[in-house]
Amino acid sequence: MRARVHAGDPDAFRELFDEHVRSVYNHAFRLTGNWSTAEDVVSLTFLESWRLRERVDVDVEGSLRPWLLGIATNVARNVRRAARRHDGALARLPKGGVVPDFTDETAGRIDDRERLALMRKALAALREPEREVLALCVWSGLGYAEAAEALGVPVGTVRSRLSRARRKLDRLTTGGVRSPGEDREPPSGHGQQEGDREIAVRSAQEKTR
Repeated sequence: MRARVHAGDPDAFRELFDEHVRSVYNHAFRLTGNWSTAEDVVSLTFLESWRLRERVDVDVEGSLRPWLLGIATNVARNVRRAARRHDGALARLPKGGVVPDFTDETAGRIDDRERLALMRKALAALREPEREVLALCVWSGLGYAEAAEALGVPVGTVRSRLSRARRKLDRLTTGGVRSPGEDREPPSGHGQQEGDREIAVRSAQEKTR
């Protein structure tokens, strides 16, 4: 697959999309907190993957999922920066009439929107690099080495960012009470860490009690 993607094989990219689009979409939503923006990130991620196909290392084995999630992380950063610039430009415009906001109406179709809102509020207190490594290691289930590959940073940086992110979430949501074994190495290639995700969800819920 790596060789075929590197060579620009269209069939390989279709297979790559079919296999990983859901994972990329979930990761994009966790970084942006917006369904529509996540869809834009997915589209841009696979366009970028085509543009960057020759950077795929064909001399190593393993899934291209970390590579795609790394591209998605960079795309999400750029999308957020563009959104901030757009919001800043709007804020400088003369005040006009109130424009109805249909966001809540759309979000009403999501059964777990309240829980997602609580989680986004807790995660918003983290620095961007900490949110990214948390999304990769906890939510997307990448190991330290895979997350390091996705972000283009050393493994030690991933470990320290994840540790800081967990400590901050502890302070913000549970008063610093940690669960035994929480600093264990994330498993590689086995999906999300359900235990850590449940801790994050439970912590966000407890914050509102």
